[in-house]
Amino acid sequence: MKTKTKIIIFTVTFFACIIATFFIISKNNKVEALSKYGSRGSEVTQIQTKLKRWGYYKGNIDGIYGTQTLEAVKYFQRKNGLTVDGIAGPATLRAMGIMTSSSNSSSTSNSTNLNLLAKLIYGEARGEPYTGQVAVGAVVLNRVKSSSFPNTVAGVIYQNGAFDVVKDGQINLTPNDTAKKAAQDAINGWDPSYGAIYYFNPSTATNKWIWSRPMTVTIGNHRFCK
Repeated sequence: MKTKTKIIIFTVTFFACIIATFFIISKNNKVEALSKYGSRGSEVTQIQTKLKRWGYYKGNIDGIYGTQTLEAVKYFQRKNGLTVDGIAGPATLRAMGIMTSSSNSSSTSNSTNLNLLAKLIYGEARGEPYTGQVAVGAVVLNRVKSSSFPNTVAGVIYQNGAFDVVKDGQINLTPNDTAKKAAQDAINGWDPSYGAIYYFNPSTATNKWIWSRPMTVTIGNHRFCK
């Protein structure tokens, strides 16, 4: 009788472990969920909405990952230095600002810089095209990564002489929603400046040195350079 009881207990425990393992694997797979050709659903809708707003996607926002969405994702990946495979995996979703379980922690740490970056963008680039506003934010973040500049957002923005808006007080203006969105897009990895660490207005700049810098792109009234 005792032997039968032990067998029953062992069998129940064994199958319980199998079921628990299955749920753990399922949970992990959800964390690393991705959208690809043929996928449907709300995540695809988010992808299409983002890419259409940024000019990568021209099709309908229908939640269907078809050929147009595939090519738009590839275009976005190519422009942002990501692996060009047409699959919206964790890295691509993070760059688009679409939060997954695995990216929540980085989003939390970045949120402390969001307001300050939005203030800088609003002071320096309000009235510029949206892409140009994101590019200004990207310049700040590119400086953070560079050994030639302070390694924090605040350090870069408040570096002596770095930005006119700090000197004239416009850094203290309340940013609008557009500036906040641009700051978030820059933090999420979108860099329409193509790695620039400087920018200037060609119609007003008189510094010969800044004119000598290699240009990456011109957006609105700003020329971006390295």
